[in-house]
Order: sequence, then structure tokens, then C-alpha cells
Amino acid sequence: MHEQAGTVLAFDYGTRRIGVAVGDLGQRSAHPLTTIDASDRAASEAKITALVDEWRPARLVVGVPFSLDGREHQMTRSARAFGRALSRRHSLPVSEVDERLTSVDAEATLREAGLDRSRRAGLVDAQAAFIILRSFMLSLEAPR
Repeated sequence: MHEQAGTVLAFDYGTRRIGVAVGDLGQRSAHPLTTIDASDRAASEAKITALVDEWRPARLVVGVPFSLDGREHQMTRSARAFGRALSRRHSLPVSEVDERLTSVDAEATLREAGLDRSRRAGLVDAQAAFIILRSFMLSLEAPR
């Protein structure tokens, strides 16, 4: 059972970039927050820690990619390992969300907003994290 109130940070994990979104479960509101360069692991962990300290989330959400047919692959395992590491490091519960096609949706949304390719490139990961967080919030509203 998930909490129905509190702040949530969501992550679109990637080996090059990590998109981050923030939301409030009680208000059912969310927005893209930032994109973190993941090429330097220590620096990216420090930035995530700073975000956790700033936002004080009750829960973290990690997008987990699957193949279109639902099978796991290397990035599935990597995203799950990232989530487990977040949970250990910050002593917070982590929920997983199937993130198939979120980057495609994020790119399309930004394109429809009229952003050129260079502007989209810097925002797509945070937008994908927002879509992941929105999916998590919708799952809380679904009848059980």
C-alpha cells in the first residue's frame, strides 16, 4: 500500500542522464525538475542526495524499462539496481513503474510544445521522469 500524501521524487534512470521529477501525492500534482549528468557516479549521487535533502520525499519512484513484449533486459536490471541503491542510501521506500515508451512520449510532448531539437535534448529526461511520476500517481487512483 502506498502513502496517499507527501512529496515524491521520480527518476528516469539512464547511463548518461537521470531525469528527475517532483510531485505531491496529496495534491496529485507533479512537474519535471531537472536532469542529472550520470557520467560521474559520485557527482550524480551527490546531486541526488542534495535533491532528497531539499525536497524531503516520503517515497522515491524509479522508471524500469522493459522490452515492448514485457521481457527484462540489461537496462531493466540496471534501473532496478539504481532503485535498490537509492532505497539503501536514503532509507526511503522505492516504487517501480513500467516506463516503456516514456522517452518517446516525452520527446513528442516537447516537440508539440514547439521546442527545437537542442532545447528538447536538455529537457526530455526530466519530462520522462514526470511521465513516470504521473503513471505512479494514476496507479494510486486505480480501483484495487
